[in-house]
Amino acid sequence: MISLDNISKQNGHQILFIEASMGIQKGEKVGLVGPNGAGKTTLFRMIAGENPPDDGQVSIDPGKTIGYFSQDVGEMSGQSAVAAVMDGVGPVSALAAEMAKLEAAMVDPDQTDAMDAIVERYGEVQGRFEELDGYALEARAREVLAGLSFSQERMDGDVGELSGGWKMRVALARILLLRPDAMLLDEPSNHLDLESLIWLEAFLKDYDGALLMTSHDRAFMNRIVGKVVEIDGGALTTYSGNYDFYEQQRALSEEQRQAQFERQQSMLAKEIKFIERFKARASHSAQVQSRVKKLDKIERVEPPRRRQSVKFDLRSPPRSGDDVANFKSVHKGYSQPIYMGLDFMVRRKERWCILGANGAGKSTLLKLAAGAITPDRGTVTIGSNVRMGYFAQHAMDLLDGDDTVFESLEDSFPQAGQGALRTLAGCFGFSGDDIEKPCRVLSGGEKARLVMAKMLYDPPNFLVLDEPTNHLDMATKEMLVAALAEFEGTMLFVSHDRHFLAALSNRVLELTPEGIHQYGGGYTEYVARTGQEAPGLHPGG
Repeated sequence: MISLDNISKQNGHQILFIEASMGIQKGEKVGLVGPNGAGKTTLFRMIAGENPPDDGQVSIDPGKTIGYFSQDVGEMSGQSAVAAVMDGVGPVSALAAEMAKLEAAMVDPDQTDAMDAIVERYGEVQGRFEELDGYALEARAREVLAGLSFSQERMDGDVGELSGGWKMRVALARILLLRPDAMLLDEPSNHLDLESLIWLEAFLKDYDGALLMTSHDRAFMNRIVGKVVEIDGGALTTYSGNYDFYEQQRALSEEQRQAQFERQQSMLAKEIKFIERFKARASHSAQVQSRVKKLDKIERVEPPRRRQSVKFDLRSPPRSGDDVANFKSVHKGYSQPIYMGLDFMVRRKERWCILGANGAGKSTLLKLAAGAITPDRGTVTIGSNVRMGYFAQHAMDLLDGDDTVFESLEDSFPQAGQGALRTLAGCFGFSGDDIEKPCRVLSGGEKARLVMAKMLYDPPNFLVLDEPTNHLDMATKEMLVAALAEFEGTMLFVSHDRHFLAALSNRVLELTPEGIHQYGGGYTEYVARTGQEAPGLHPGG
C-alpha cells in the first residue's frame, strides 16, 4: 500500500537516508524507531507528500487516503473543539459552522427583520447536513473527543482557549474521525493521560487501515505494533514483532556482528604478523605476496554501531524521619470541591503513584505535598529531616533562557568540578556541543532532562514528580527508571507511562468520584486486583 524504494535524503549537511527501502501493507501496524534526529519526522513528511526524497521513490496505492498527525499543530480558534474536529471531514464541517451561525442569528433581536430568510436558509443547510449524515458524524466526533478525555463543556468551548496539549488532542481526534486508509502518527501518546492512552490503544487496535507510528511509550507501542522499522545510519531495517521483540533481535544481531568483527580482527592480525615476519626473506616472497593479495580482497566487517546507553548512579540521599508527609482532614477546592477531609500518610521508602481521571485532583495533591498551594482547611505536615525535590511542568519555565546548559548546571552546583558536571550532562543526553546550547532554544524534552539532572545530582530524600516522563525519549526514560529503581528515598508521583508506574510504585492511591482508595502493592498488583489499568477503565486486552 505504501512503499519507499531506494530513497536518499539529506538535511543540510546531515545525511538521513541512503538508498533506504521499506513497505507497509493494508492492515499492518508498524512502529518507527530510531535515535532523536535520525529522521523519523522527515520520513513521515515524505510519505505525506510534504517533503519529497532527494532520490528514490515514495509510492502510495492510487485512491488511498493518508492522515498525518504531527506535533506541529496549526492555528486553531474561533470555533468549538467539535467543529475543529469535523473540519477535517470536508463539506459537513462548513455546513455545521453555518448552522451554528444561523442558530445564533435566530435568537438575535437585531435580526428580526431578516428572520424569514434566516429560517429558510437554516432549513436548506440543515437538509443538506442530514443528507451527508452530519448528525451521526457529530456524534462520532464527540465520541472520539470523549475518548481523549474532553468534557462536554470543553468540546463546545472555543478551541483557541485550549492549552497546547489539548489542541494536540483536537488535531489527533481530527485524524481519528477521518479514519483514512493509512494513518501516520508522530508521537500520538504525548500529552495524553492514562485513560486517553488506553482508549486510543483500543481504537488503534480496532482500526483496519495501515498504521505507521512513533511513540516514547513502550507499553503503548508493544500492544499495538506487529512490525518495527528502525532508522539507523541512513538505512531502514524491518523487524517482525512488537517493540520488546525488536530489542531482543537488535541485541542478538549486535552480538553476532561483534563476534564476527572480533574473529576477522584476530585472523587479520595473524596474517599481518606473518607478512611482517617474512617479508624480508626471499624464500617466502611468493607466500607473502599471496597473503598481501588475499588481505586486499577481504571485505572488512564493521563493528556494530552501539547505541550509547548511559547509566546514571544516584547518590544516597540523607535519611529522613519515618513519617514523610501527613495529610489531616484536608479540604481543597477551586470552583468546586476536590478534597473533603482527606487523610493520607506517606512513610519513608514508600513509592506512591496517584491514579485518577482528569480533574480528579492528582496534580493538586502533589502541589499540596510540595507546599506549592495550601489546604482550605486541614493540615499537610512534612516530617523531620525531609528534603524535597518537586518536579512539575512549570519547573521548565524557571530556567534562565540566556544560560547555556552547562552554565545552568554550574549555577546550581558551583562546588562541582567541570568533569562531574559534563558527566551529569552526558547522562541526561547532553553530549558534545549540546551543553553549549542556550536554554531558550531547548525543546520540551531537553528542558525536562535538564531540570531532572539538576534535581537528581544531589538527590533529595522525598521526590514529588508530576508527569516526569512527559517529554522524555525511550532511552532517557529507561535510564531514569533504572536510576530511580535504586533510589533509597520516598516517592509520590503521577505518570501516564505504565512501564514507569509498574517499575517504580509500591503503593497506589486511587482517586475516584466514589471516594479515595489506598492499595498496598504497586501498579502491577493494582491492575491484577482491580482488573483495570486506570480508575473506571478495563484493560484493552
